[in-house]
Amino acid sequence: MDEKRERQFRELGLTISYYRKLKGLTQLQLANAVGLSRTHISNIEAPRIKTSLSLESLFDIADALDIQPRDLFNFREQQQQ
Repeated sequence: MDEKRERQFRELGLTISYYRKLKGLTQLQLANAVGLSRTHISNIEAPRIKTSLSLESLFDIADALDIQPRDLFNFREQQQQ
């Protein structure tokens, strides 16, 4: 995986984490809402861990967070802090 793609995966994970916390959910609560394990959610959100994510799961995560899927790709500087 090239550096650009790694950065995009990291930003996606950080964005999911940002919206999850904004919604007041734990990783376990989000995992239960979308039918994934807490470990998988943790791996998705972890900036240094490579993991796969299906589009269906991505859409489920967006639904659980009450946001549009496109919002997960609206990377913001404040989310990376």
